[in-house]
Amino acid sequence: MECNGCEFIPELYYDDQYQIWVSVDTDGTLKVGMTDISQSIAGRILHVRVRKPGTLRPAGKPVATVESGKWAGPVPNLIDCEILEGNSAVLDAPGLLNSDPYGAWIARVKPASGQQDYLSVFKTGDEAKQGYCARVAKEDIQCERK
Repeated sequence: MECNGCEFIPELYYDDQYQIWVSVDTDGTLKVGMTDISQSIAGRILHVRVRKPGTLRPAGKPVATVESGKWAGPVPNLIDCEILEGNSAVLDAPGLLNSDPYGAWIARVKPASGQQDYLSVFKTGDEAKQGYCARVAKEDIQCERK
């Protein structure tokens, strides 16, 4: 599914700016990655740094930082979580975020204990699609894979 050339996967969970996606693994851990919108706006990704495994990250504190030729910034985090690992394939070859933004996750995290409704802060399905496509149209974003 696409919006103006930007791939959208309705099964994933998204922040309200559609900068990141989150998938839920069978063990309850989450994988966090960049959307097609984010990788296109950032340009060629040159460096990715994930917080140290075991680090507790409160909502609002990034799980990683990404640097491209024209941008550097945080990977947003919407929930209290613990960093489990960075994706070694992405850490070794950051360009994977440009060529396969939904296959190349950045970090795997574990939601903080006792947090039952953590997914409620994300958008998914039709609601996410409408917001995702609206942002693409409003900002006239043209996604490109590098």
